[in-house]
Amino acid sequence: MTRRPVSTYRLQITSRLTLDDAAELTPYLASLGADWVYLSPILAATPGSDHGYDVVDPSRIDPSRGGAEGLERFAAAARAHDLGILIDTVPNHMGVSVPRANPWWWDVLRLGRASRHAVAFDIDARQSDGRVRLPILGAQPEEVLAAGDLVVDPTPQADAPDGTLSYFEHILPLAPGTAALADDLPALLAAQNYELRFWEDQNTELNYRRFFAVSELAGIRVQLDDVFRESHREIVRWITDGLADGLRVDHPDGLADPGGYLEKLSDATGGAYTLVEKILEPGEALPDWWRTDGTTGYDALGEIDRVLIDPDGVGALDALDARLRADTGLPDGASWHDLTHRTKRLVADTILRSEVRRLVHALPFGVVDAEDALAEIVACFPVYRSYLPAGREHLEQALAEASARRPDLAAAIAELAPLLADPALEVAERLPQVSGAVMAKGVEDTAFYRFTRLGTLTEVGGDPSIAAVTVEEFHAAQQNRLAAWPNSMTTLSTHDTKRSEDVRARLSVLAEVPQRWAEVLTELRAIASTGHGPLDSLLWQAAVGAWPITSERLRDYGLKAAREAAESTTWQHPDEEFERGVIAIADAANGAARATIEDFVAEIAGFGRSNSLSAKLLQLTGPGVPDVYQGSELWDLSLVDPDNRRPVDFAANAQLLGALDTDVAHGLLPAIDGTGLAKMLVTSRALRLRRDHSESFTRYRAAEVVGAAFAHAVAVDRGRVTVVATRLPVALARRGGWGDTVLMRPDRAATDVLTGRRVDPGPVRLADLLDTYPVALLMEER
Repeated sequence: MTRRPVSTYRLQITSRLTLDDAAELTPYLASLGADWVYLSPILAATPGSDHGYDVVDPSRIDPSRGGAEGLERFAAAARAHDLGILIDTVPNHMGVSVPRANPWWWDVLRLGRASRHAVAFDIDARQSDGRVRLPILGAQPEEVLAAGDLVVDPTPQADAPDGTLSYFEHILPLAPGTAALADDLPALLAAQNYELRFWEDQNTELNYRRFFAVSELAGIRVQLDDVFRESHREIVRWITDGLADGLRVDHPDGLADPGGYLEKLSDATGGAYTLVEKILEPGEALPDWWRTDGTTGYDALGEIDRVLIDPDGVGALDALDARLRADTGLPDGASWHDLTHRTKRLVADTILRSEVRRLVHALPFGVVDAEDALAEIVACFPVYRSYLPAGREHLEQALAEASARRPDLAAAIAELAPLLADPALEVAERLPQVSGAVMAKGVEDTAFYRFTRLGTLTEVGGDPSIAAVTVEEFHAAQQNRLAAWPNSMTTLSTHDTKRSEDVRARLSVLAEVPQRWAEVLTELRAIASTGHGPLDSLLWQAAVGAWPITSERLRDYGLKAAREAAESTTWQHPDEEFERGVIAIADAANGAARATIEDFVAEIAGFGRSNSLSAKLLQLTGPGVPDVYQGSELWDLSLVDPDNRRPVDFAANAQLLGALDTDVAHGLLPAIDGTGLAKMLVTSRALRLRRDHSESFTRYRAAEVVGAAFAHAVAVDRGRVTVVATRLPVALARRGGWGDTVLMRPDRAATDVLTGRRVDPGPVRLADLLDTYPVALLMEER
């Protein structure tokens, strides 16, 4: 019988936190209450990689992360503490930034189409006669040749019998029989199985599929049986040898056939627990024919965040955004739908133009204006992708919108329509891969940094046009998850979230105090500004949300945010003058603006912590498999990566948990203060209760709250367990608290697992139940 987790705890395995280090953490994780340990990718990755999503050799575990022996020791330690194991996998692409580190890629560069690995990579043989275009040059090839920057070493080497070609840090193999051309560099280059290109050519002329716009990550063709077997032999061994119980599949939307891939994976692993990192748009359902247990939880994240947001306040923040735009001479803000169309079209025309052009190459015959029309179609796609023949309605919607927006392309779009709808054609297979990449880069990595009213809303999987959900809508979403995908993961923070759960919880308070925030922002902008009002708002929100934060961390975040927005500066062409304004804000945060920030954070931090505890308890006790991202059992005030991948002091956390348990046993409860112990209490008690009494979480029904302040409570009946969480705490405080509001309960006594307090049978006043914490976790007595 397939084992499935009750909860998971995510660890980022690196050279600094190896598998052996993870083994030492198993007593702490078990004590915290986690059911499974969830590991980031562990296969051999690009040397120095701190994330592991750039696998270079799928046949072995990364030695710097502990190697095969390290996994065996970790698995033994996990089993000794009755912990299951979930491991992240990356089937879509491989790391190729250091060719020599990747035996498959190196062999293709050396032997070209004669390499047995050539079929593994998604290289377009129609371009450059199948030679791989490598955009690594700092100038045009003729300029590089003239500068003498290419160095030939004809010395035979084990992996390069004919020698190597070097360009600064880039080392490439020479094709067989070409070393003799060393004295004639143009002829030597022409004889290789790769073509050196200026780095900007990656935007328009690349001839291999990649992960989004990252040319250092080359797509592989796991839809081919041989490629699947060779790339998954080690992964499958983990399951069959009992070293892992489940797998997380990274970026399934990059695959040619995600459903077919999941079929193969399930067959190979005997139906092991499997999750997919699938981003769902509002109203979109996970394909029910996929052999998966669910998503990695961004859908749940959005629901939990939005039930804690005041929708009326978001309207005031919209008005603030309009004033910021007017004050800095920017055009009126577009609707979210129009903004995302604009940013998706931007990336389709710039950094992902190579992918659009490959669609043109894949057409069975020429179509006038095909490139322009295809770029418009992918920019109009309403979801990440379709899975033809399923999702035909999404394609039809994109075609209709593209024709409406660009009537001058209507004829081309009409000619393309039947081709894009025919699953037997290459162009129809590739279109969903491109539309997903355009959505990710255009929305998550561009529009999210332009739509800056409230940072909580621009999170992975979220739609900022949906500012909030009602309590009733929240309950309906949880009931649907329990009915349709009961083993799907839920999450609040990940290695990919734009802001940690506690930053978002604090920022959500801004929707309850929009006028006060407008005053503070005006004061802050008077101290330091980029001259771009909405970006200023984003950066000062980051400072407030993550406070206390060093200027270095804020500077790194600010530069990334400004370049991702791609309005006044970009990654490929940074504007140093504009970026000095970003740096000025980061420096001012711990200088001239420090007092202003500290005073405002003091006003809202307590309400933010209330939101944090509410979100945490709703997630940990709600339907699905809750994941705790490393370190988030305490307050975690992190921003986007790499900030959210900083090391966690697990030794200190273990000591804190031990001391917490001792204090609670003696009746001493932690205060809701900067230590984060209150959050550790909520996390550990909810995880332990769920692990040890999973039979008490068998249903999901809204529990009834009655009284004047009923709208400030989210109350849930999970079976023997009742959960109560506070929402909109500022407004609750303004009205004087809970008053006579009561939670309706059955005629059975219960214990609040968080405080140890016994609750008498029947209704209970929330003023009494929530007098210590803004949340309660009631376990009924039998």
